[in-house]
Amino acid sequence: MIGCATVAPPPAKPQHPATQWQAGELINSLGERHKQFSSLRALARLDYAGPDGKGNVQEAVLVQRPDRLRLETLTFLGAVLIVTVNDREIIGYHPREGIFVRGPRTKENLFRYTQIPLELSEMTALLVGLPPVDTGAPLRQEGPALVFSPNGRRQDIVTFEAQTPVPTKWERFNDAGAVELSAQFSDFIATPAGQFPSRILIEAHLQKRKLEIRYQEPEINASLPPEIFTQEKPAHAEELRLEKLGG
Repeated sequence: MIGCATVAPPPAKPQHPATQWQAGELINSLGERHKQFSSLRALARLDYAGPDGKGNVQEAVLVQRPDRLRLETLTFLGAVLIVTVNDREIIGYHPREGIFVRGPRTKENLFRYTQIPLELSEMTALLVGLPPVDTGAPLRQEGPALVFSPNGRRQDIVTFEAQTPVPTKWERFNDAGAVELSAQFSDFIATPAGQFPSRILIEAHLQKRKLEIRYQEPEINASLPPEIFTQEKPAHAEELRLEKLGG
């Protein structure tokens, strides 16, 4: 799934825009993008690298912000893993093994399947190309970047280095000042909702993991029925509780 994939080198650093954006312009643009990008349906190539190895997979990604997610790891023989997450639970179905895993929708359980330490609302934002920041948090501008400080210590930095005021990089620093997570947004394409990054490189620095997502013909603001974000246990499958599994 999202934890299986060879990561290409990060994209070259974009040129600084000719326009020197004001903080008000940037926060307004960020706020509008959070309104404009509500759902996503796409196929994606995922390239992963981490302490447990490297790999790449084809993934079907369906997102309904803020709390619906479906990920299907695909092969030429069909899906080998289907993960659904909604406002109540997370389910992982492993068709080849006949294993159906269910558990509460927690950050820890989501990490088991994605290897990215984010809350669900942050995960769904990131997958549609939005920096997972609280736009209402105290902020200041530093050059082409906005620095958000939700608690006065932890910081989220969103950088705008394109010719239009779209975010090109997000970094999250912990209380000790170390970068925990980051994402680079690139290869923007025009959509009815606005410029969308078809390439997202996510790094979990403390876990030494990288995940590159390359979307193929993404459908923005697709109509996604609620029932696709849950699963019924097949009669033959063995059901396990996710929180009781090791790892």
